[in-house]
Amino acid sequence: MTHTPQQLREILDRHGLEPRRRLGQNFVVDPNTVRRIAKLSGASPGDPIVEIGAGLGSLTLALAETGAEVTAVEIDGGLALALRDVVADIADTEVRVIEADARTLDWEALLAGRDGWQLVANLPYNIATALIVDLLSRVVALESMLVMVQREAGERLAAGPGDSAVGIPSLLVAYHGTAKVVGRVPATVFYPKPKVESVLVRIDRHAAPPVTQPLEVIEVLIRAGFNQRRKMLRRSLAGLVDSDGFANAGLDSRTRPETLSLADWSRLASVADIPAAAPR
Repeated sequence: MTHTPQQLREILDRHGLEPRRRLGQNFVVDPNTVRRIAKLSGASPGDPIVEIGAGLGSLTLALAETGAEVTAVEIDGGLALALRDVVADIADTEVRVIEADARTLDWEALLAGRDGWQLVANLPYNIATALIVDLLSRVVALESMLVMVQREAGERLAAGPGDSAVGIPSLLVAYHGTAKVVGRVPATVFYPKPKVESVLVRIDRHAAPPVTQPLEVIEVLIRAGFNQRRKMLRRSLAGLVDSDGFANAGLDSRTRPETLSLADWSRLASVADIPAAAPR
């Protein structure tokens, strides 16, 4: 039911389409890979699943095979039209195709009326990290995500204190949920073949924030710290946290930002002098 390389090229030819690099279009052409993703998602009959960047439906069809009710979002009008033809040819599928830009979509309206939404998607590399962070902050109806992203981006999303990949995205994600790399995907399963490897990252949303300080205050500090990540915190956070503040937070001012947990940043935020109009 999912696309082989030959079938995908036939669909492209039939609709006069070519992959568009500007939109990060790399289509999965290995049925085993998309079925593995569907299995990892835990999708079961009746589950509401939203997919971003559905393309020609390789993953869409694998998700539909589970009996899940799939909402496929695709920005490219030509691909959206082709995808409607693809799913129309398959009996007993619950797939609706939405032509829209996920970055500007009215998510509240799209997901209204159902609980327990999960995002399962092969995301365009050039927007993946920013989109994930934005959806976590704005779309609370999304209870979990299973996303395929560039390996380096995935490792940053799931990194913890002390990891070389830890950074601003790691902490923004950690505020909203728990992230874990759950699989690797080689470049050979895509058409066209990208120059990078991919990973699958699962994110499960917290029922409530795990720290007491608001994200907008914590974010001021982590951006100041990681924008000068080679410096000790007493230098990168100068003007925001003084020596007494570090002591009250139980932290060494000589440490560097990659060693701190989200809880550490929250304690710093509780003693910081954050300007009321501090930019995010």
